[in-house]
Amino acid sequence: MLKEATPSRNVQARNVRDLFDLSGRVVMITGGSIGLGRQMAEGLAEMGAHLLLCARKKERCEQAADELRQLGVKTLALSCDVKSPASVQEAVDTGIAKFGRIDILINNAGISWGAPAEEMKLEDWNKVLETNLTGTFLCSQAVGKVMIGQGRGKIVNIASVAGMGGSHPDAVQAVGYHASKGGVITFTKDLACQWAKHNIQVNAIAPGWFPTHMSDWVIENKKEIVLNHIPMRRFGSEHDLKGAAVFLASDASDYVTGHVLVVDGGQTAW
Repeated sequence: MLKEATPSRNVQARNVRDLFDLSGRVVMITGGSIGLGRQMAEGLAEMGAHLLLCARKKERCEQAADELRQLGVKTLALSCDVKSPASVQEAVDTGIAKFGRIDILINNAGISWGAPAEEMKLEDWNKVLETNLTGTFLCSQAVGKVMIGQGRGKIVNIASVAGMGGSHPDAVQAVGYHASKGGVITFTKDLACQWAKHNIQVNAIAPGWFPTHMSDWVIENKKEIVLNHIPMRRFGSEHDLKGAAVFLASDASDYVTGHVLVVDGGQTAW
């Protein structure tokens, strides 16, 4: 059982370093073993947060947990299928048994499936929606009940610029992914309104193009097409999401809820 973290609400003036400090906070991150989840987990750990790393492949989480533990924080690797209410609840219960609470939830687990809309199979559509959108709902619901009891919490949903509009068909055709991330954005805004009374802030990050296991093929084969739509003319780096995640997880964002923080090199600013 961990010592109680500093309460989120503090009416006294606070140093900005204190506002961003996550020392003692407990973060549950789905899909936290690789890619963007791993990057955000590292950033949160660097600010002192303890980590619950969840993924279907527990062995990946165990490796990441071992590495991140070197930053001086406590970590726990958990197997979790976000499509399964029972699996999600088991992960939450295990986390509570270990740490006594969950202060922050990062809903990052996601998949994609590329296919022209006229050819996409229903089973593939459902697989994407169940993971990206239903999984976000199930994890938010389970952890949200804990946060309501605590009287505070932070939920950060990982959306995508793909959920904010269409994409060039010569670059990517993944209508299920785009639809799911659009759903995540609306879900974020509605849940923020519902749970504001519980002192739970619900926000989203909408990354642009980052090299990950899901985007590698597009970045390798459609590089110039994609870069032509990014004013900064580069892809996201291994640290470009850290600051966004820390901000939305910390007391610095206590008056921010229902917001979508875009991290895309200017792609949506054209």
